[in-house]
Parts: sequence; C-alpha cells; structure tokens
Amino acid sequence: MSPQPATSPLLSVRVAGVARLTLNQPERFNPLSAAMISALQSELDVIGRDASVRVIVLAAEGKGFCAGHDLREMRAHAEDASWQRRLFDDCSRMMMTLTRVPQPVIAQVQGIATAAGCQLVAMCDLAVAADTATFATPGVNIGVFCSTPAVGVARNVGRKRAMEMLLTGKPIDAETAAAWGLVNRVVTADQLDAAVREFTDIIVARSAEVNRLGKQAFYRQIDGSLEVAYDVASETMARNMMLGDAAEGIAAFLEKRPAKWR
Repeated sequence: MSPQPATSPLLSVRVAGVARLTLNQPERFNPLSAAMISALQSELDVIGRDASVRVIVLAAEGKGFCAGHDLREMRAHAEDASWQRRLFDDCSRMMMTLTRVPQPVIAQVQGIATAAGCQLVAMCDLAVAADTATFATPGVNIGVFCSTPAVGVARNVGRKRAMEMLLTGKPIDAETAAAWGLVNRVVTADQLDAAVREFTDIIVARSAEVNRLGKQAFYRQIDGSLEVAYDVASETMARNMMLGDAAEGIAAFLEKRPAKWR
C-alpha cells in the first residue's frame, strides 16, 4: 500500500509483513483529534483483517510522538456534552482495538507522549523509546484529570506510580518509563528505527497464528482473577497444541532445524 497524501493525519505503509502507521501532524505534536482517532480506528480495522500483516508499528512525525487530545477542538465543543462523550468513547474504542487486533503493536516514541499520547503508548503491546522521550499525564495542570489515560497507564506502571503521574502532572524521562514498565527499551534517537526493527524481524519470523492466539489470551486473562486467568491460559495452551504450527515448531526443535511456519 502506498502512503496517503501528506495532508492526511495518518500515514500508512505496509512492507514485508510490517504495517507502519505514522501520526502526521508534527507541527502540533500529533494530537488525537476526532479525525486522528477516526483514521487510526479505520486503519486498525482494515489491518486487523489482513493476514499478510504480521506486526504493526505506531510511530509519529516530528519532534513529538503525541501531545494527547486536541485541546483547541475540545474547547470549541466545550458546551456540547454529547460531543465530548462521543470523542472519549471513540478514543476508548480505538485504544482497545490496539489490544484486540491479532497483530502485535509496537509504539516507536521519539519525543513527548503526554495525556492520551501516553495512553497510546501504554495500550501498545511493546514500546521502544528514544532517550530524549518524555511521558506525562499532565491534565491536572489544566483542570482536566487524565482519567482515560489512567486506564492504560495504571495497567503498565502500577497504582502508586500511576497516581504520582496523575496527581503531580510531572513528566518522567525515558529511563524512568522503562524502569516503571511503560516502555520495553530505551535507545539513542539514531538507533530507534533499528531497535524497533529488531522486534519486527523477530515477530515476522514467528507463527502469526500462534501470536494471534497468544495475544488474545494474554488480554483475556491479565485482569481476571487467578482462577479465571489460569482457566483462560489452560484452554489457550490446549488449543495452541492443536495448531499445525505447534506441531511443526516442536518437530523442528527436536530435529534441530528451522521451523517452516504456515
């Protein structure tokens, strides 16, 4: 698929099993406007049905990754409660889609990721950040507590650390984000593409069917009780063992040869 025109809020390119979605409003630090949310939702829906795509990279143009919701747009609809609720419902649906698409999703973060931008990173399966990146949920500074960003962030960093970010609004640097569990890797800016490519190369080389099944089970069990979690995990393992790729993978391991995935 060739890139969209430069005026599009979102660019989409697919090469060799990797779909790269790039937020494309760099002059405004790529806000999650209603148009951006809609573009992301539409593209994720299409990619989720495309078996040729094995992994998704979510990146951004410019100095910042994503500054959160578009405050100018929100202020323009300040008296319209139904518009506000629709915006947050649409955003929440898009965030959940990141966990529901069968492909692993990797955030590539090169600058600030604040409020809903921080949420966007938190909802991806993996995240790689440049050492210049910063993360914050600063809504409290402008009288808007970051309640929806808190959903994703708290599921990454834990309650006390999430509340510290939410109550103070202070940014954390990339190394702190890694130590707290918000991102997987921190690298220099010039190594960011290579670090993401290391993940995509590994994922593309594995069984797409196995990754799909495993990702689905992971999110079904992670917030359930221990009993529910083990029930989901056990059923998934049993289903996984019935897959042709499982038989091939085990045979290849025992025969000391590369696996030939479907």
